[in-house]
Amino acid sequence: MNRCKTVAAQQTSSTGLLQINVVSAENNFPIQGAEISISYKGDPSNVLEQVTTDVSGQTESISLSAPPIDLSLSPGLIQPYSEYSLLIQAPGFEPVEVSGTEILAQTLALQPVRMIPVADSISADVPIVIPDHTLYGDYPPKIAEDEIKPVAETGEIVLSQVVVPQTIIVHDGAPTDPTAKNHYVPYRDYIKNVASSEIYATWPRETIIANVLAIMSFTLNRVYTEWYRNQGYDFTITSSTAFDHKWIHGRNIYESISQVVDEIFNSYLSRPGVKQPILTQYCDGNRVSCPNWMTQWGSKTLGEQGYSAIEILRYYYGSNMYINTAEQISGVPSSWPGYNLTLGASGEKVQQVQEQLGTIAGVYTAIPKVTADGIFGPATAEAVRQFQTIFGLPVTGVIDFATWYRISHIYVGITRIAEYS
Repeated sequence: MNRCKTVAAQQTSSTGLLQINVVSAENNFPIQGAEISISYKGDPSNVLEQVTTDVSGQTESISLSAPPIDLSLSPGLIQPYSEYSLLIQAPGFEPVEVSGTEILAQTLALQPVRMIPVADSISADVPIVIPDHTLYGDYPPKIAEDEIKPVAETGEIVLSQVVVPQTIIVHDGAPTDPTAKNHYVPYRDYIKNVASSEIYATWPRETIIANVLAIMSFTLNRVYTEWYRNQGYDFTITSSTAFDHKWIHGRNIYESISQVVDEIFNSYLSRPGVKQPILTQYCDGNRVSCPNWMTQWGSKTLGEQGYSAIEILRYYYGSNMYINTAEQISGVPSSWPGYNLTLGASGEKVQQVQEQLGTIAGVYTAIPKVTADGIFGPATAEAVRQFQTIFGLPVTGVIDFATWYRISHIYVGITRIAEYS
C-alpha cells in the first residue's frame, strides 16, 4: 500500500506536546541536568529544541509540530503523527538516541528514557527506533484463537485465581524466533505501551477504556493460562501482532492513555461461569476485518456516538461480557484500602502511604517530606499533589486508586523490590 509520509508536519499549524522523563537504568532514580536535543526524524543535524531535565528528571512540556488532529480520527493514507529524533546526554551515563517519537496533535506524549551508567556499560546501547504505529504501518493480522482456553483438565496451570502480575516478560519477536530478546516490563508500563502502539490517544475516552480493557484481558489470559510457558517458552507474551499485541521497546506513551491504565489496571473482561480472563482479540476494521471481534476504528465511532466502554465491548463481543477485577495485585507493599484517603483521614493505611511518599521524596526532592504520623493533614495533601504533578496524574491531593498504586509502583521501582530491565 502506498502511504504518504509527511515530513514531520512542517506545513501545518497544529501542535502536540512532548515531555521527556529520564531515569537511571541502575536504580530508577531521576537524572537531573540531562541535555536533550530534538530534531525531525531523518534530519538529526537540524536541532529544533534543546532542553534540560529538572530535579525530577523531567523536561518541560515542549510544543512540537504535528499533523491536523482529523487525520488520526479516520483511516487514511497520510501519516497522522509527526516523528522526532532525540539525543539524550548526561555526565556519567551512556548517551541515548531515540528515533521516531510520535507526536499527535493536541496530545501530550511522554517519552521514557533509561540511561545506563558508563561504568556498567560494556558497549554503547543501540539507538531506540520506534517503528510505524500499527494503525498506519503494515503488520501481520492476528491469528485467530479460541477466546477461552481449555485449562481444566491439564493440571499444568499454576494460577488458581486471576492475578495482576508485577512484571511481564515480553519476547520481542515471534514465539519461535530464538534471536529475539526478552524484556522484563512492569505490567502497567506494558499495557500503556501496547495501547499507545495500537490506538490513537486522540480518540474518545470511552473508546480508549474499551481498548485498554481488551488489551488487559488478553494479556491476563496469557498470564493466567501460562500459555507460552506451557509450550516450553520462557516468556509471558510476544510483541508480534500475529500472535499477541504490538509492544515497542522504548516507545513514547500518551498521557490520556496512561491515566486510563492507572485507573483500571486491575480490571479484565469476563463471561458468566468462566474463571479465566477472556482472550479479547480485535483488528483495525479498516484494512483487516474480523467478525465477532472488536474493531478499533469501529470502537472509535461508537465512542463518538456516546457509547460507554462496556457498551462498546458488548456491541462486539456480546451482551454477556462484563468487567471483572483481579483478586490480587502482585508486587505491591500494601493494597488500596478501598476508599479514597483525603484530608482528615487517619490510620495505618495513611501511615503506610506517608512512609512510601517519604522514601520517594528522598529521590524526587520536589516532593516535600512528610511525617509518617498516620494523619492526613495539609502537608500530606501537598506531598500528594506534588507526586501527582510529577507522575502525570490528575492533581487533586487525594489518594485514590490510581494514585495509591502509582505511589506503590514508584516506591517499588526505587527501592529495588522489583527487578526491572
